[in-house]
Amino acid sequence: MTDLADIPAPPSDNTLLTASGVVSGPLIEPLTRLLVYNDEQWESFILEWVAECLKGKYLQVQKFGGAGDKGIDIAAFCDDQKLAGVWDLYQCKHYDHPIAPSDIWPEIGKVLWYSFSNTFSAPRAYYFVAPRDVGTKLNLLLNNSTQLRTEILAIWDNKIIGEIGKAPVPLTGKFLAYVEKFDFSIFKSLSPREVVEQHRTTSFFVGRFGGGLPARPKPPRAPAEISVTESIYISKLLDAYGEHKKVPTPTLSELTQWKPLKDHLLRQREAFYHAESLRVFIRDKVEAGTFESLQSEILDAIIDVAESDHADGFECVKQALVAAQNLPLTGHALGSTALTADKRGICHQLANEDRVKWTK
Repeated sequence: MTDLADIPAPPSDNTLLTASGVVSGPLIEPLTRLLVYNDEQWESFILEWVAECLKGKYLQVQKFGGAGDKGIDIAAFCDDQKLAGVWDLYQCKHYDHPIAPSDIWPEIGKVLWYSFSNTFSAPRAYYFVAPRDVGTKLNLLLNNSTQLRTEILAIWDNKIIGEIGKAPVPLTGKFLAYVEKFDFSIFKSLSPREVVEQHRTTSFFVGRFGGGLPARPKPPRAPAEISVTESIYISKLLDAYGEHKKVPTPTLSELTQWKPLKDHLLRQREAFYHAESLRVFIRDKVEAGTFESLQSEILDAIIDVAESDHADGFECVKQALVAAQNLPLTGHALGSTALTADKRGICHQLANEDRVKWTK
């Protein structure tokens, strides 16, 4: 029997155990996580990277892949002619080793044959992308287009001739002349580290690799002057105050006679701008719709309160704010980022969007 004292303690990185660590374990580096992707996940990741990080470079990006793709995984088009125009090809290879020349011979053969036979125009650039990068031998070939052509000509009959389509494709006649003049400098490789660092700037990064959002800057204070964008929720609050005081809706200047209500309005404006700062902060850091889903969570928490009977509109506002600030957000993507002021401010965003009202 093994003595417990003989079992070595797990390695420590000298950090405190966190709640997320208990649930998910230590954070896995993106480059390491990519190694456990399957082929489909790897292609989807590269498609996401091309479409997001290089979107200013292309008119459209399309994923092919699968049987009959003629060697095209991801095509990025520069014009509306698509495969007949100017385009780049991203070939995704997810192997348990760095890519070797033998892994890509058939792929090069396909692009040579199908561009020669006018199935599509030759791509402007052809990138091999793999989580373990390319091996030394292939890297040297991709950096020497003359040597790459020489290798292709030498190994065609043994490695490529039967790997293009259903029938063998001999390297003879006009096709041979085409290959001999082909620009082999289009074939390149992309470092997975470079891809990850560029992907880090997208709104998809946190969802794929975790790690949380960066530190949030301190929200700005509400400006002294009420802006046009605040007009709807401010008018709804004034209606609620008037109902509470049993007077017609007061103006902002008239509100000064009731200090508690004036102070309440100031706090709601601060909360509104707090929530607006959260909206701006996460805009390019999480997937589209994430903030809107947080608004929906708040709406679900307060809508029954807002639609219930209350002594007056002011009481309705207060009860709705309590319901919002007490809402646990542990299951939401922004749960660790949204503060109490954000929850209260979102109530006024919803009022501003006319999705909730405080008076009957």
